[in-house]
Amino acid sequence: MSASAAAPALVIVGAGPRATGIIERIAANAPALYADGRLDIHLVDPYPPGPGRIWRQEQSPLLWMNSHAQDVTLFTDDTVEVAGPVLPGPALHEWADVDGQEFADRQTQGAYLRWVYERSVAALPPGIAVHHHPCRAVRLTGPRAGRQRVWLEGRTTPLLADLVILAQGHLDAELDDEQEELARYARRHDLVHLPPDFTADSDLSALEGGAPVVVRGFGLAFVDLMVLLTEGRGGRYDGDTYLPSGREPILYVGSRRGVPYHSKLGYTWDGGERPPLPRYLGPAQIDELLARPDGFDFRRDVWPLVDKELGFAHYHRLFTAHPERTTVAWADFDEKYAACAPGSPELHALVSSAVPDPADRLDLTALDHPLDGVRYASFDQLQDGLRAYISADLARRHDPAHSPDLAVFLGLLSVYGQLVRLGDIGPWWHGYFSYLASGPPGPRLRQLLALSRAGIVRFLGADLTVEGRDGAFRATSASVPGHHVTARALVEARLPQPTLARTRDPLLRALHDEGVAETPDGLLAVDPADGRIRDRAGTPHPRRFALGPHTDARGAGAFTRPRTNSPSFRQNDATARAVLTFLAGAPR
Repeated sequence: MSASAAAPALVIVGAGPRATGIIERIAANAPALYADGRLDIHLVDPYPPGPGRIWRQEQSPLLWMNSHAQDVTLFTDDTVEVAGPVLPGPALHEWADVDGQEFADRQTQGAYLRWVYERSVAALPPGIAVHHHPCRAVRLTGPRAGRQRVWLEGRTTPLLADLVILAQGHLDAELDDEQEELARYARRHDLVHLPPDFTADSDLSALEGGAPVVVRGFGLAFVDLMVLLTEGRGGRYDGDTYLPSGREPILYVGSRRGVPYHSKLGYTWDGGERPPLPRYLGPAQIDELLARPDGFDFRRDVWPLVDKELGFAHYHRLFTAHPERTTVAWADFDEKYAACAPGSPELHALVSSAVPDPADRLDLTALDHPLDGVRYASFDQLQDGLRAYISADLARRHDPAHSPDLAVFLGLLSVYGQLVRLGDIGPWWHGYFSYLASGPPGPRLRQLLALSRAGIVRFLGADLTVEGRDGAFRATSASVPGHHVTARALVEARLPQPTLARTRDPLLRALHDEGVAETPDGLLAVDPADGRIRDRAGTPHPRRFALGPHTDARGAGAFTRPRTNSPSFRQNDATARAVLTFLAGAPR
């Protein structure tokens, strides 16, 4: 159906889960805010609406989601604090009719997102139509007080829009200085260098079977790489044993921490009172931070509140569910805990006396540096040590006796939802959150152990450094002093950083060149109230919005766990309502 010339127009750049969520919220709010109004919604994305690029169904069926099926939804519920209507819908496991603890493959998730998109479009009032343009948007122009022009790749005539929402999702990036130097070295010496990228989109054919490959990065991108280079090349598992095909390269993997992300928890809440969150980091504390005339520093002002909040969640569960492992009553501990400054000697003494077993104490700094100060006498000893570490992590993360870990997970979700209001707080927090709360499924770590025993994966350790030397890539770590590995291939197993200055998205690069507001880490600055893009003077643009990981209002993801008051859902609702309110007041 062609767009009506008389209808107002909204252009959404990007057609993935975020755009789908916005359309769902437009459908929910339109009856009250835009009754009988006409509107053409134009989605601009070369990938299919709903799943978009990352979750498209045309990818390997070997790749899984990193969330349990019961922890994935695109629908609001009564925990989500929105001004618009709450319209519940099925989570992934309900829609797919699978066990809630299952890790669905990404093709299934793509089908779910497509279904949510089609359901949301069908729920729009009769006067609102959606049109998909399977191409890229390359430029955005237009006056603040007039219609915007969205220029499309390969077309000479722009889309005219009353409002524009930028929802491109995760972005490709140009190489930074270090990666550019490594790439030049690889070209000079005929080496293979794969820079940060989305693993499912990377061309891995240059990684030869049996050849050593240095892999820097031990998070979710590495897990995808591991799968595609093993099972994806014909290998298979027989219980806890990996049977190679002979086509696998030898993966030497390390990172700053030197260990994989913590396994997903393998149990659910089995009863008992949940920690009453937020307690030490809630709206009042965020308001106080935002009101400071000189701003705030994350490490000095925010992290202590995070530390105390997560400690409260941890010890609340320990004392109420496992009192036999403590020496005082919860009420007494809670009162004294409240009076202690985060990280203080008094707090350390309180925890040491009330919680005898160090394994029951929460040390967030130690969790971030699991190999700090650990040295191995040989490379083989490092392999044994890392296999023991991963095995212990798997055992703990699947043992309800350690249910304070689940309470900390709930605390992390609460903290993440609060910190969204602070804008860009730097990349470290997001990485730390993912390391603790968004790691791989347990079965993937069991596969990693099998690959290690088979010699396909070999661990390099912590504080990994890579340099070009003697015509190859040379990798060293602090974990085995004096040891190094050389290889003719290097894979950077991590996602590109979404900065405006280095993004390959031409539209966002043009906005960067024109002078939109950016954070110190290069994210697009938006009004936290509704996502309107700010200029360098801090003034929100009346007709341009942006949502997603390339902005300083990035939430935990376009879809999320049910019943967690999702920041992304709150953002979608606020933006949808701002769009409809603007259009309702404009001449038709």
